[in-house]
Amino acid sequence: MLSIPDLIRKKRDGGQLTDEEIQFFINSVTTKEMQDSQIGAMLMAIWQQGMVAEETASLTREMMVSGEVMTWPDDWKRLMVDKHSTGGVGDKVSLVLAPALAACGCKVPMISGRGLAHTGGTLDKLESIPGFNVQQSAEQIQKILASVGCCIVGQTEKLVPADRVLYALRDATSTVDSLPLITGSIISKKGAESLSALVLDVKFGGAALYKDLQSAKLLAQHLVDAGTSLGIRTGAVLSRMDGVIGRCVGNSLEVIESLETLKGNGPDDLMELVTTLGGMLLVMTELAPSLSEGKRKINDAVIGGDALSKFEAMVEAQGSTNETARTLCSPRADYFSILRKSKHQKELKAPADGVVLGVDGLVLSQVLHKLGAGRSKAGEPINHSVGAELLVSCGQRVQKGDFWLRLHYEDPAPSSDQLDLLQKALTVGEEHGCTLIAEVLQPPRDGRSN
Repeated sequence: MLSIPDLIRKKRDGGQLTDEEIQFFINSVTTKEMQDSQIGAMLMAIWQQGMVAEETASLTREMMVSGEVMTWPDDWKRLMVDKHSTGGVGDKVSLVLAPALAACGCKVPMISGRGLAHTGGTLDKLESIPGFNVQQSAEQIQKILASVGCCIVGQTEKLVPADRVLYALRDATSTVDSLPLITGSIISKKGAESLSALVLDVKFGGAALYKDLQSAKLLAQHLVDAGTSLGIRTGAVLSRMDGVIGRCVGNSLEVIESLETLKGNGPDDLMELVTTLGGMLLVMTELAPSLSEGKRKINDAVIGGDALSKFEAMVEAQGSTNETARTLCSPRADYFSILRKSKHQKELKAPADGVVLGVDGLVLSQVLHKLGAGRSKAGEPINHSVGAELLVSCGQRVQKGDFWLRLHYEDPAPSSDQLDLLQKALTVGEEHGCTLIAEVLQPPRDGRSN
């Protein structure tokens, strides 16, 4: 007879948990037979002792089946794809990538999250659009996928309930940074989507969870291994996250930049991520013979307007009016006739001549967070209009006095200290390269989807 204290003791002392023991642990979490104090003790034991690959795979699988697992029509199964990002500043990739993949023939049931601390959330960005509903049932998701090919939604109540419990207690017990617990949380939710292929954008740098490439690569390998163990073809991209992706940060502003990208006017760094992540998924689903051809197909879907048409259809399918969707996606859209515009804007001047080497994304996002763009606790309201536009790009030559940032704010107004922080976030100097992608981890050759 299995006992909860015995399991905690075994892991605390460095033992390897069996599949049966991990199943018992997750079942006890889901059925609330395990006290929060006991769950916290087990989480700390896992944090201290770690898990071998077999334990992590078992943990991920049991979390996945703790609730509803989505099912799809047989002719969709090879085409079901998604991507996950570990979080960044100005990370609007999903808003461009999901419709681009749909335009290339994929089905994209993208389950996304909300912003917390300095990282923005895809759901918050989309909720800048009046009427857009991120809460959709499994039946509604399938209907949207049938008509549009993509949707971007929040986690349903029935999906991976074990993760809801563990996620809250990880925060309370300072075990958020445990590799097996991170892996289980991310991959169990993707597994419950019944995907054929998954690509992970694992970020590293000053504005990322992991500050160096090696730490990020270790996480990426854990995620790829866990996804593969569930039968999902899984690959990863390791990308730099020191500055800002694209030129805009803040919910409404990022929606505008995403729409401009879908109209063929996207910044190079954003398109680099979109085409690489999308290209990998097209190769994994055999819709492209090579990464270069996959990237070309994604690029063509964006530049040619097919992805924009999918985005317009998705916005309407998820609750916005036809007029809202049509206006936002029109060639010369008056965006602020639909989206909230901040009451005040302020432009900052470059303090010196030189080449833009970068902008400290962490500093920028932390200031915007305090001005109302983000939240410190789940459920807190945010101001969709607060944000910033970079008026310069990496590698661009500027002169002292040139405007480099436009700040969008309401109440509170930025303090002198916050304005000083923003000015110090800009680095100018001598020319150097600005590519985001550092490395690509292809899916294992024997990694096959179900």
